[in-house]
Amino acid sequence: MAGQIKRMIDAIIEQRSHGNKVTALMTETKLLIRGIDPKCFHTLSPDDPEMMAKLKEVAANMGVNL
Repeated sequence: MAGQIKRMIDAIIEQRSHGNKVTALMTETKLLIRGIDPKCFHTLSPDDPEMMAKLKEVAANMGVNL
């Protein structure tokens, strides 16, 4: 199903920020540092199992449940 990576990124940002825009930007920056650019993924992006595994690892390190 296309767009699953985008949904995962959005879930990480939402759970970390709780609607706070500053925290959301900080979370996006942390993702960028870890090699994941949230702006490169959209709802039609193909699902890459390697990227999904990386996102799950990052989410676990950030204390986010996906």
